[in-house]
Amino acid sequence: MANEGIIKKQTSTVAKSGQPKTLNDYIRSMEGEIAKALPSVITPERFTRMTLTAIRTTPQLAQCEPMSFLAAMMSAAQLGLEPNTPLGQAYLIPFKNTKKGITEVQFQIGYKGLIDLAYRSGDVEIVQAQCVYENDTFECEYGLDPKLRHIPAAENRGELTKVYAMFRTKNGGYGFEVMSAQDIRAHAQKYSKAYKSGFSPWSTNFEEMAKKTVLKKVLKYAPLKSDFVKAAAADSTVKHELSDDMFEVQPDAPEFAAEVVDVDVQTGEVQEL
Repeated sequence: MANEGIIKKQTSTVAKSGQPKTLNDYIRSMEGEIAKALPSVITPERFTRMTLTAIRTTPQLAQCEPMSFLAAMMSAAQLGLEPNTPLGQAYLIPFKNTKKGITEVQFQIGYKGLIDLAYRSGDVEIVQAQCVYENDTFECEYGLDPKLRHIPAAENRGELTKVYAMFRTKNGGYGFEVMSAQDIRAHAQKYSKAYKSGFSPWSTNFEEMAKKTVLKKVLKYAPLKSDFVKAAAADSTVKHELSDDMFEVQPDAPEFAAEVVDVDVQTGEVQEL
């Protein structure tokens, strides 16, 4: 693997420099490879700045095993997603691996990042997810003539009861999925080791994570290209090495009118295995 060999040589040079070894040192040593991996939606300078900022604002990242951090960073770079910013596109999440006695990094795609990737596929015209509250008017019917109707209450919407996600393709195809808040919580408890962490996005922005959960479910039925499937597979992974496929640039995003969301999430997270 050519790129992996280059990175190992670069990181080895940093490790043997005799100077204190920090993540900043490793990141700087990889600037050339970061530039090759990034699609044009993010400049190398901006991405490097965001990554260094993530370390400053989430001190736990500085304690992580370097290769797991670099692998998570390159996953974000390859997909052209901003890590640990208020946009909520992607997260580099530190967690304590008690079995190994080290701190590692998990790469996680955010709700807005998943939408961006779906639009980049070029086949989807609309992708969105919405929350339903107890005082909203909501009707859902599956079958050969599926129907979905949602009228939000003007005020006093009440507690969250459901979340739904939908897509419509450019050729008129569509699909939707609905999950109850209870089912989403059960799903998170089963599949997210970080669910109970006070720093987890599940704790700081439950609705954001709930939307992402239902979106991933409905997009399995969308006619998306293999690039999206491959990108979605990188979600919630922890890697310990750099491979050539991390340096395969994804297609740039086309122009589209996506919904704008105001995300206020804490990007740091410590989880126990």
